[in-house]
Amino acid sequence: MAKKSRTYVWQFVIGLGFLSGLWTAIGIDPEAVILNALGRAAGTIIADENVRTLFVILPTILLLFSIYGAYRKGRVMGLAAVIVAYLAGISILVSTGTALLLLLAAVIIGLLATNRRVARIIR
Repeated sequence: MAKKSRTYVWQFVIGLGFLSGLWTAIGIDPEAVILNALGRAAGTIIADENVRTLFVILPTILLLFSIYGAYRKGRVMGLAAVIVAYLAGISILVSTGTALLLLLAAVIIGLLATNRRVARIIR
């Protein structure tokens, strides 16, 4: 597996897709918890409304950058891999077997999305 493919699968398919779906299924968002704690701490140190506003919109900005990065490195197939991985994360509490099959499909799609030869054929 090439380094680009391995990085894409770990960073976007598993990190952005699967883990985000898993956290959604569980019902918590670790990013929101961390940013809320940092926002409260920054709010006590710096009493500026702009700092609070930044911590409110920061999760959306981070999500948009992540989606843009996934698209930039994997194009439409890469985004499809992230979406399938997200569905795998959401469904893991319902059916582990189905979730693992979806995750396997997402990894394969992610690998194909970053393979230059395959990407040229598909485009």
